[in-house]
Amino acid sequence: MDGFTERVVETDDVRLRVLEAGDRGAPVVVLAHGFPELAYSWRHQIPVLAAAGYHVLAPDQRGYGGSSRPEAVDKYSIVELTADLVGLLDDVGAQGATFVGHDWGSIVAWQMPLFHPDRVVAVAGLSGPPVPRSRRPPTHGWRKRFGDRFFYILYFQEPGVADAELARDPAATMRRTLGGVRPRDDHMADMLRAGPAGYLERLPEPEGLPDWLSEEELNYYVETFARTGFTGALNWYRNFDLNWELSAETPARTIAVPSLFVVGSQDPVLRFTPTDRYAEVISGPYRELIIDGAGHWIQQERPSEVNEALLELLTDVAEI
Repeated sequence: MDGFTERVVETDDVRLRVLEAGDRGAPVVVLAHGFPELAYSWRHQIPVLAAAGYHVLAPDQRGYGGSSRPEAVDKYSIVELTADLVGLLDDVGAQGATFVGHDWGSIVAWQMPLFHPDRVVAVAGLSGPPVPRSRRPPTHGWRKRFGDRFFYILYFQEPGVADAELARDPAATMRRTLGGVRPRDDHMADMLRAGPAGYLERLPEPEGLPDWLSEEELNYYVETFARTGFTGALNWYRNFDLNWELSAETPARTIAVPSLFVVGSQDPVLRFTPTDRYAEVISGPYRELIIDGAGHWIQQERPSEVNEALLELLTDVAEI
């Protein structure tokens, strides 16, 4: 991979493999990937942001890739995940940064200004919108909503089950996950139908890779997850209820810094995640961008448009 360097950062109780680009002392941008991804998912953003004058840090987050994979499930709580990103700032001597997250990384990014308001300059979430804290633990609400139907997050709760399914054939897992997620309404009936089928059986086998993903790029993911397995990544999902408890009292109650939400019009996440409740948690400047025709893997699918939106946010912040 060109355009950035790789190193390991010791932060709290883990070691994080970090892709880094740009000059120390420049404004910092931290890129937080989602599931099942890696720092590599930001390969189209890192060199562009660095060339624009930013110091970019993109970690394999805990549980992923070249970073530590603690065994205890509670080591993947939102307190630990946000602390990891603060540790990256401490490592480079930066007081604050703009945090950009995708998918699960967007959850962490949106929580940064609540848990660590003094370390956040701005925040952007891709795919995952800012949502207020629910009135009850998330898994309780999902069980009531979905009943006996399949919902992947609930399926992921049982230790060892999804872990074994996804690890059985990492090539099939990544090909179906990255290439088989259809537009938001196209395969939802299959994804939600009741029955014993697991996660991958509900995803279609793609006839070929999407035009934004090459075999070489796919193989990077496959080789990495073949080495690490999926348990660390899945443990993030097993902390939804603990995260709910831990977020009852945070240093900040709303997000006051400038923020941006970017989502593809065909992202399946829009089917079960509300995007219209941002005002309950956002108190600062907020912008929403829907990229027509884009799906879930938005920064890889439509890098030019995502990069343009991120640079606009960063420019706006610099002018404040």
